[in-house]
Amino acid sequence: MSRHALITGAGSGIGEVISRQLHAEGYRVSLVGRRIEPLQTLSTSLGSGSQAVAGDVTDRAGMVECFATAREHLGDIDILVNCAGMAPTAPFHRLDFTDWQRTMDVNVNGVFHCTQIALENMLDAGWGRIINIASVASLRGFPYVSGYCASKHAVLGMTRALALEVATRGITVNAICPGYVDTDIVRTAIAEIVSKTGRTEEDALQHFTESNPQGRLIKASEVASAVSWLCGDGAASVTGQAVAIDGGGTA
Repeated sequence: MSRHALITGAGSGIGEVISRQLHAEGYRVSLVGRRIEPLQTLSTSLGSGSQAVAGDVTDRAGMVECFATAREHLGDIDILVNCAGMAPTAPFHRLDFTDWQRTMDVNVNGVFHCTQIALENMLDAGWGRIINIASVASLRGFPYVSGYCASKHAVLGMTRALALEVATRGITVNAICPGYVDTDIVRTAIAEIVSKTGRTEEDALQHFTESNPQGRLIKASEVASAVSWLCGDGAASVTGQAVAIDGGGTA
């Protein structure tokens, strides 16, 4: 039987592309997100071997129920892809504390909740893959996204610590650290920079592309390909790593 992958943040952007690629490669996929409509649309397009399950990663009790539903319909969860996230932008001195707290709740606590819930079955099975979609903001700082940088640094620390804890249990834990990916979240961030700083759209876009020596935004499909590789047996010795997909920006 094929492996069962649960992907959070599956309804759009990177999460959607990851879900499509894993399903195309024969994985059973549980699509998790706050809004059921895009998840159902995606599941319908994928067909057999997929299911949509609504859930907010910040709601611990809700995620326990969500994972139970996923297991009931598609079996034990072998692979967890933590892709749900948010990235508010603002100069640090204008960053609202409510936005800071929400960013930590989604980007850090959400990963914690989902990973803890998924890990029990993986430990029992002696096999598992946990893949956290982090960011190059896990590896360095960027202006106007201090909350996001702090949250992604935390995710990478969690990734490395857990990888060592389960290294002898057949489970790998890795973080993929893409540069700026051409998704709605980046386009929204560009618009917010324009609104809050008075910069032009062209200048704001350059802010995102100049950190990539290739001078471009990363494609979501490039991130999905890295996820696919980490899911396979060929990556069994790859754990505790920050896999940068950034055109050489962190070289």
